[in-house]
Amino acid sequence: MVMEEYYHEWRTTKTTLRRVPIKTSSSTKKTTMTTAPAKLYGKDLDEYEELDVEQLLSQLSPEEISILAKEVDPDDNLLPPSQRCSYECEKKPTGPLNRKKLIEHINKQALETPDKPEFKPYVAGTIRGKKWIPPENVNQKEADEQIAIDLGDEYEQALSQATQDEIIDLAAILGFHSMMNQDQYHASLLNKGQPLGLGWDGITKASQPKVFPPEPPNDTNIELSIQMVKEDNYDLKHLNWNNIKNISDEKFEQLFEALKDNTNLETLSLTNTGMTDRTAIKLAEALEKNCTLKVVNVETNFISPDGIVRLMKSLLNQRSLEEFRATNQRSQVLGNKIEMEITKLVESNPTLLRLGLHLEYNDARHRIASHLQRNIDRSRLRRMGHFSRTYTAGWITSRR
Repeated sequence: MVMEEYYHEWRTTKTTLRRVPIKTSSSTKKTTMTTAPAKLYGKDLDEYEELDVEQLLSQLSPEEISILAKEVDPDDNLLPPSQRCSYECEKKPTGPLNRKKLIEHINKQALETPDKPEFKPYVAGTIRGKKWIPPENVNQKEADEQIAIDLGDEYEQALSQATQDEIIDLAAILGFHSMMNQDQYHASLLNKGQPLGLGWDGITKASQPKVFPPEPPNDTNIELSIQMVKEDNYDLKHLNWNNIKNISDEKFEQLFEALKDNTNLETLSLTNTGMTDRTAIKLAEALEKNCTLKVVNVETNFISPDGIVRLMKSLLNQRSLEEFRATNQRSQVLGNKIEMEITKLVESNPTLLRLGLHLEYNDARHRIASHLQRNIDRSRLRRMGHFSRTYTAGWITSRR
């Protein structure tokens, strides 16, 4: 028996594939594929690739270009919608735009336009179609179901006979703080009875905040403190200029210049004093020469990240400072480059024990914390070694 296959044609952009029928027997089939070049308007597609589009457009008339623009949509997001839209209004404007009259005309036209007639007019009380029933929420149903817990006869009897105060104390012991209000929680901690109206069925009112008097202003005498630092006064161990406003740069420079030769001051606090990079550089120069300061605090000022790096570099000269704080500056975020540079400076400092800086990256925080912990351990070992040597020397002396 002889079978004949009907051919099938596939069209592609470049070539056309045709399946040519071949007469075969019923037992075997053979199919050969032949390719034929695709054509457009009697020409092969390869010939159109060599054409110059600009030259073709220059030969078209303005009417032909307008017709072509209506048929072609330039798929370019950079073009404004007015240039992509093929709609052209040929009417001339009748005058300037009057928004009020336009809205009145639209409203009037809407009122005069009759509504479309309903195929089935509305009749009150008539139900049409099926009533919509929301699907049953299985998860919500399971959540609403009460969970039965078998606590045993002994515990159930104890809970059924427990008073309200005892239940509150039990909730506090188990850590169920969200089941209690603040007054109940603190009363359970202090073993106080619950006042009337503050039970489980009562309404807890907000506790009245305690009024604390405002902190007195810093009455440190700037001129006197600068003079004491310059004279290297033995009684001046801690200098606090925190929250003093309108300190001139000249006063800062006088303080830092006197700080270079001071040998008694141990703590310097300059929080919220309006320090800038100019005064921070003067402080860095003083820290490079002072060897007795232990704590420096310059938080809440206007020091840039580069100024903080300059201060950190100054700590490597004498290596006597144990605590440095400089958070809440003009730039809240230091950046990866500055944080890595600060990390390298901290790792090169064997005496720094505490650092007050907001670091964003985990790598910098981890490396600085590890190094500071090693410095603290070494400091403790040095103290213990000195104590052991002193105790041993004293014991030997007493034995003699």
